[in-house]
Amino acid sequence: MRRPLAALLAATALLTACTATGEKEEKDANAAEPGTLRVLASSELSDMTPVLEQVEKDTGVTLRPTYIGTLDAVDMLATGKTDGRYDAVWLSSNDSLRLRPEAARKIVSETPVMSSPVAIGVKPATVEALGWKPAEVTWSQVERAVRDGRLTYGMTDPARSHSGFATLVSVASALSGAQSALTEADVAKARPRLKEFFGGQKLTSGSSGWLASAYARRGDVDALLNYESVLEGFKNLTVIRPKDGVVTADYPLSSLASADAAAREDVRRVTEALRTDAVQRLITDHTHRRPVVASVPPAAGLDTDRRRELPFPGSRSVADGLLDAYENELRRPSRTVYVLDTSGSMEGERLSRLKSALTRLTGDFRDREEVTLMPFGSKVKSVRTHVVDPADPERGLAAIRRDTGDLRAEGETAIYTSLEKAYDHLGTGEDAFTSIVLMTDGENTAGAGAADFDAFYRGLSGDRRDIPVFPVLFGDSDRAELEHIAELTGGRLFDGQGSLDGAFEEIRGYQ
Repeated sequence: MRRPLAALLAATALLTACTATGEKEEKDANAAEPGTLRVLASSELSDMTPVLEQVEKDTGVTLRPTYIGTLDAVDMLATGKTDGRYDAVWLSSNDSLRLRPEAARKIVSETPVMSSPVAIGVKPATVEALGWKPAEVTWSQVERAVRDGRLTYGMTDPARSHSGFATLVSVASALSGAQSALTEADVAKARPRLKEFFGGQKLTSGSSGWLASAYARRGDVDALLNYESVLEGFKNLTVIRPKDGVVTADYPLSSLASADAAAREDVRRVTEALRTDAVQRLITDHTHRRPVVASVPPAAGLDTDRRRELPFPGSRSVADGLLDAYENELRRPSRTVYVLDTSGSMEGERLSRLKSALTRLTGDFRDREEVTLMPFGSKVKSVRTHVVDPADPERGLAAIRRDTGDLRAEGETAIYTSLEKAYDHLGTGEDAFTSIVLMTDGENTAGAGAADFDAFYRGLSGDRRDIPVFPVLFGDSDRAELEHIAELTGGRLFDGQGSLDGAFEEIRGYQ
């Protein structure tokens, strides 16, 4: 029905916009400085600070990174938003970039700096129960364990995270038996097995960091699928690189075509410094990524057996098709209650922004998704639930837009009473990614208080306590109050002050 990659590209413009405080400030922050490289970098590279400090000592060049999701960075390249503002990009992989010629034309060099394959981190007790020998495990064995109900896992959302997309490609390539670049026929061949495989996914996330926290909190999920370097950070996981192959991130540092000659020379010098033996050892010891220089061995504990590199999609249409299948057919459906503050303080421009954001969001809802709108003031005003039926998706989407347009602002602000109603509505036992989104522009002024909600939440059964609340900071809402709700329920706070559209869109990776 919808094209997930196309929807992502529209969304990244919103996410990029909501991180900026203004056009002038953004340009000033990215002004060129002699001896400084402005680098647009994948967010996972924020762990490289000690390495960057060493490179500056070795070369005299300062790297000034701006961290962003890999797929967001590709969109910035494709739409020209990096021109004049950055000298280089440093992504987990340029594979997604190469699927978009308008983005690929923006770089003039790329040199791999380190690598990390997709892997599976499994609880040792589960490995033992399955009778697995870690060095011999294949993707087919993993699929069989999932199909038999003996393995559950979490992974990041492939429409918003490159680690998630690399995982999706790994599984699709291995289960289809593709021998070259993944094709539409390969995806069609693997579809039945992929459906069974993704039935075992219990956690989804827009970021590896939150996924790790959710995994540790839940306790009932057997494994995580992510880059090896992320999984090595867990002391209680056995890290397995499937024997039949993986997709590997190679972290190339790439010069931009828009950079001047001096900046390109600095990129060359920094790249050389990053590939020296001393810095490669620092990289692998500090980050658990693998060195790309043959003379430097991987950090202790990293398996040195070679694995086949599984084929990446050869075209954007194949990537779109794979994402579309995952989003709308293969993965568990989403089930979300939007608890929406429509108190008197929302009258006017704030309510208009809420209506606009929700209306735009309907373009990103997936097939089979259940969406409940629960507007509140002094109490919950109504509960309207709609399902996006694959046979007639527009019917459900039109109903959501209609109910959004009918929202009216009046009353006080009963945050906690409304959250309790949302949990009561969701119940238990649903085979879906279930969550609550709370949007409020003020503090709680009516109904149950914070202590009441804390007691209510702690009294929930196990399944219901696994439902996270994702609060959105907006208007005059109390950050500390919303952070407490997120921490209590295992959710995450999102900032909608700059762009409510962007906050709602970012939450999609967690639904």
